Amino acid sequence: METRKDNLLKIIVEEYIENANPVGSSLVVEKYLPELSSATIRNEMAELEEEGLICQPHTSAGRIPTASGYRRYINNFVGSGEISEKDRKRLEQLAQELSANEAGIKILAKAVAEISDSTILIGFAASNVYYTGISNLFKQPEFAQHQVVFSMSEIIDHLDEVMGKIFHEVDAEARILLGDDNPFGAMSSVVLAKYQREEGEGLIGILGPNRMDYKRNLGLIKLVQEIISGLK
Repeated sequence: METRKDNLLKIIVEEYIENANPVGSSLVVEKYLPELSSATIRNEMAELEEEGLICQPHTSAGRIPTASGYRRYINNFVGSGEISEKDRKRLEQLAQELSANEAGIKILAKAVAEISDSTILIGFAASNVYYTGISNLFKQPEFAQHQVVFSMSEIIDHLDEVMGKIFHEVDAEARILLGDDNPFGAMSSVVLAKYQREEGEGLIGILGPNRMDYKRNLGLIKLVQEIISGLK
């Protein structure tokens, strides 16, 4: 894929992540690429659509990323993740007050849920699962449709079972699963990693819609790994 189309995909993904609105050619020209014409952008959007990286919702002239588009974006632009200095300081300061037990990790999880505006999953063991921030998931516009809410509710009802199945499949290297690769459902994405402590290992995850801030959430997961491993 050419560099300019790569950049266009990046613009569409990041604009959609931020605003949850389909992205049109006029917005791209006005906000990002004023040196190009709307016709040029529309042509390149059509090529991205042919490649299955973006699609057009029925009710809009704009485009949104597909699961394949998000994967291309993750592979090309997310890198090792990013976290703001504000979020880093908040979590590191909180860590100084936490005990090195399940209660302390749960407090940390609630803070991460608030920062990420997502659902946080903690597997203390394959059969000992804690989650917080479910309301963050269901308030996202993607979950306004009844059928989508029903599908995600079923997943949450069986969350312990899903976490048990994947507990031993995830290692310390953070991974992003979305679409059909995501055991929590194709309408959502999850960033997962193992953390290590003297008494054993655990699983930490951020669950949200496919329209999640992958850079920030990957950065958060890596920071949480460090914090939990360092709790005294």
